[in-house]
Parts: sequence; C-alpha cells; structure tokens
Amino acid sequence: GCAPGTVPRPCGYLSARGSVCNDQRGEQMVLNEQNLKKALEQPLRHGVYYYYSTEEYLVRSYAAKTLALLAKQEDDAEVTRVEGPAPSIEEAVAAAGTISFFGTKRIVELPMLEPSAMNEADVGALCDLMQSLENAVLVMSTVFKDDKAKLSKKAKQLIGAAEKAGLTAELVKPGPQDAKRFAVEKARELGVVLSPGAASELVERCGTDLFALESELSKLAAVADYGEITPELIAQMGTQSIEADVFEMVRLVTARNKTRAMAKLSQLLELQNEPIAIAAALSGSFVDMYRVKCGAAAHRNYAAVHKDFSYRGSDYRLRKSGETASHYSRAQLEHILSVLLGLDAALKSSAADGTVLLQTALCEVMQIGERR
Repeated sequence: GCAPGTVPRPCGYLSARGSVCNDQRGEQMVLNEQNLKKALEQPLRHGVYYYYSTEEYLVRSYAAKTLALLAKQEDDAEVTRVEGPAPSIEEAVAAAGTISFFGTKRIVELPMLEPSAMNEADVGALCDLMQSLENAVLVMSTVFKDDKAKLSKKAKQLIGAAEKAGLTAELVKPGPQDAKRFAVEKARELGVVLSPGAASELVERCGTDLFALESELSKLAAVADYGEITPELIAQMGTQSIEADVFEMVRLVTARNKTRAMAKLSQLLELQNEPIAIAAALSGSFVDMYRVKCGAAAHRNYAAVHKDFSYRGSDYRLRKSGETASHYSRAQLEHILSVLLGLDAALKSSAADGTVLLQTALCEVMQIGERR
C-alpha cells in the first residue's frame, strides 16, 4: 500500500513531493529532489507519473523526458495524447483499457490538466482510472497559475490519487541560484563553456524564466561558434528589455555613478526608446523599492510584497529592488516618487523637450539620493 508523504525541500531548482511506496520487489522508494532524477534513470515501473508546478518549463521538460523513456523502454509502444485543460475522460479510459496485440503497455499522455476546468465527476473518474490501471501508464502534468490553485479541493484530490498510484512530483519555481545552475547545465548540453560571471550576467538579464534562459543560451552559443560565452559577449549580444536597462541605470544612480547613469540614459534615447516609456520604467523601479521598504517596516519580506501586490512571474525583481532600497530612506523614496510623478505629468502635457525633462529629473533623483 501507499501513504502520501512530504519530504523537506532541499536546495536546487526542483523539489519533489511524492508517496512512499513498496514496489513489487518489496523495495521502498522515497521521492525527493535528488532521487527523482535517479528514479527516471531506472526502469520505469509505475502506472502514473504526475508533474505539477507554477513553472511551465519544468513540467513540460519532465513530462517529455518521462514519455521518451517510456517509449524507449516499451518497444512499439503506442502513445495516446488526450489534451487538457479538461480532457475527455472517456477517451483516456478507452486508451488506457486497450490491450496491445504485442503485449506492450499503452502510454496515455494527459498534458496541461487544469483541475479547476474539470467537473467533479471527471476528476473522480480520473482518480478511479489511476487506481485500476492494468496495461497502461498515465503521464500527467499541470501548470497551476499560483500556489493557491494547487490547494483547491479538486487539485488535492488528483494529487492524492496520483501519489497513491505512482510517482508524483511538485516542481518548485527556481530562484536566482537555481537559474544559474540551470544555465550552466544547459550550456554544457549545448557544448559551450560559460566563463566566470556569465551565468550571473544571464540571470540578471533574463531573470529566472527558464524558457528565456534556454532561448538566450541557444542564441549566444551560435554567436560564440559553440566556444566560450563571456559576460562581454552577453552584454554585447544579449537580449535586454527597457525595464532591465532602466533598472541597470537605477543601480548606477544608487552607486552615485552620475557619469555612467547619464550615459545609460543617453543610450536608451539613442535606441529610440520613447521618453514616456523610459520614465514609466524608472517610476516602476522606484515604486518597487518603495513597496519593499514599506513592507519591511510592516515586517513583510519581498516575497510577501510580491503576493500582496499581485505581481506576476518570479519575485526575483522585488528581491533586487529590496537590495537597492536599502540605500534609501522611506522619505527619500517618497521625494523621488514625487519628482517622477511630476516628470510623467510634464512629458504628457508640456511642450518641453522630453530628453531635457528626463535628464533634469534624473539629476534631481541623484541629488535626493545623496542626502543621507
């Protein structure tokens, strides 16, 4: 029999939550971060493989790896894909119940399940199917919109049934260090070398979005002729959004490097970025800092602020904002936001040159930051 259990989350970009099961040989398997990968290196004996997370990249990659391993392990195996978010349970049952002429197991893929999109009867039927498999393997995946979604009644029902029937893993959204390790691993797979500081530079630019990191690495590997990717190459060729560029400018402001901060502003303008867009990104950076500052005063960390203000994506941006905000008092940030509010109004209503307005406001912001 199987009883659901949870293992502590160790370091790394993957954490697995699974069941403690006795297989047919009497061996006990306890799923955790380290042995999930090891489990997939062994012959796959489970009837159900269920991966879920708020991070789509991890869910898709582990489901794809499991399907490839099963197909290789089961000669002439047939794979039936029953699309989510609310799959046809009748189709899944029919596919799982079909007996192969060659005696190989049927593989049924149920990608991108959304428990919230399924009715209770279908959730119950899918749970029953998991417990009654004889000649089939289910490979299921779910990308939850947030951590709260996985706590719904239907989500917990599916997760619990999958834990009892096979291998279930919750793939945890990566943090900055996890993203750096991911970049190093992907570079190795591409046959390129990341020189010291390159992984950090990539994460600074792409954040912890693994899709973006993989795409950027593939591009840079080709540019480097599959040799070495350096921080200099990333700075020259890497993708950068206006928000990332402005945040870099803000860091120069915080470091009291007026010359480079003004040069960065000139570069942004030379790249044909609209002054209003630059001002909006600049205001957004200082709003983030102010929110984190206020959160700290109320004993709320940057992760709590991320949730309180319904930010999307990773909280990496707010963590960096918190580090930058430590250089300012709350009163200074309020003064800076007042200046930026005036800048926004002037850009939208004044006939004055937008470049001059931006340069003037940035100088004033730097002066406020110097008043300790």
